[in-house]
Amino acid sequence: MLRNLPFLLALAFWVWAFIDCLTAPEEEVRYLPKVAWVVIVLLFPLVGSIAWLAVGKERRSARARTAAWPSGPTAGFPEYERPRGRQLAPDDDPEFLASLKRDNQRHEDMLKQWEADLRRREEDLREGKDDPEKGPRA
Repeated sequence: MLRNLPFLLALAFWVWAFIDCLTAPEEEVRYLPKVAWVVIVLLFPLVGSIAWLAVGKERRSARARTAAWPSGPTAGFPEYERPRGRQLAPDDDPEFLASLKRDNQRHEDMLKQWEADLRRREEDLREGKDDPEKGPRA
């Protein structure tokens, strides 16, 4: 098993370098296009992996990486995918709740008008002003 350890370490290093090369953002790749680095790492596993580690990708310290990390509601999104505004659930959206109140008020007003019209018609029928069979009285 110990005899295979160097081979396994080299294989693990090659797989790591290949995945790192594939997932690296284009702006962090140095000296060659990203496709060229992928081909180099694939065709020359050990030498290509070492080259990728040494010069292929721009390496920054953890502090510089966190300092440059974007923050805010649109952080990490490309410009074309940035959310335009915070998406709210309907029960948290003040505009939606206000529209519900307006609709409820409008429906209440309509119901009051119908009830008033119904009362007026019932009173007219009780007083005999309108006889449904003879038509309205003048």
